[in-house]
Amino acid sequence: MASGNITHVTEFILTGISDRPELQIPLFFVFLVIYGVTATGNLGIITLTSVNSQLQTPMYFFLRHLAMINLGTSTVIAPKMLINFIVTKKTTSDYECATQLGGFLFFIVAEVYMLAVMAYDRYVAICNPLMYMVVVSRRICLLLMSLTYLYSFSTSIVVTFCVFSVSYCSSNIINHFYCDNLPLLALSCTDTYIPEITVFISAGTNMFFSMSIVIVSYFNIVLSILRIQSSEGRRKAFSTCASHMMAVTVFYGTLLFMYLQPQTNHSLDTDKLASVFYTLVIPMVNPMIYSLRNKDVKAALKRLMANPFCSLKLM
Repeated sequence: MASGNITHVTEFILTGISDRPELQIPLFFVFLVIYGVTATGNLGIITLTSVNSQLQTPMYFFLRHLAMINLGTSTVIAPKMLINFIVTKKTTSDYECATQLGGFLFFIVAEVYMLAVMAYDRYVAICNPLMYMVVVSRRICLLLMSLTYLYSFSTSIVVTFCVFSVSYCSSNIINHFYCDNLPLLALSCTDTYIPEITVFISAGTNMFFSMSIVIVSYFNIVLSILRIQSSEGRRKAFSTCASHMMAVTVFYGTLLFMYLQPQTNHSLDTDKLASVFYTLVIPMVNPMIYSLRNKDVKAALKRLMANPFCSLKLM
């Protein structure tokens, strides 16, 4: 094969959500509002759980980091997406594309394990409340967060390196609104077996272990709640994990819908819709779920609005 005739791709073109010109401006404003609400909600959770003296528990420590991860996921995707709605040349360099893919993988893997850590936290709180502050001590919280971020970073580096280790030398049009691994590999002009296996093993392993932790934790939580004698006690126990159960159901439901649908029904348009949901919509909805269904967060917000200085305690 004459290598001199091959032109290696140094930039990619993102097709975006839709290629219809009349939809670009309306979609720009829709997703600008979504990103604005996402940033406001998650920054609000981060601020409230950082400075309020009554929200300095492991549960809200993990919630703060989930908000940081949600904000990071949206910020990796939304700004470039918004720019592409209003520019004619929707290009991205190979380095910019690799950075976006690495950032997306870091935050999405971190969210998968953060939800698992939060499920474990609720399990200990409900099933072993007397040992809660020992089992989920500040040191353990910091260790769990460090391991989550370290593993997410290493996963993003390995997978991004594998995806960009192949050659791109023909088409450079990515049928997506951000640089994702599978649409990128579909453009490669060389063998993609190893990168595809790496992506498959990484995604499968992460989903299996995180969902196993969530399922086992909530199975034991439900058993513990059913053993509580009083209906008031069951209600209070359930209320402590209801918000997290809702967030877990929405997040994992979307991922399972995307990856477990039959190949005959699989389409890139369906992938785009699912991707919009778990990269932009879920990060926007999570702060609403945790604030609207959590009386502690609502009470802290009311106190903060009534007297901004009285209930503040910076960690």
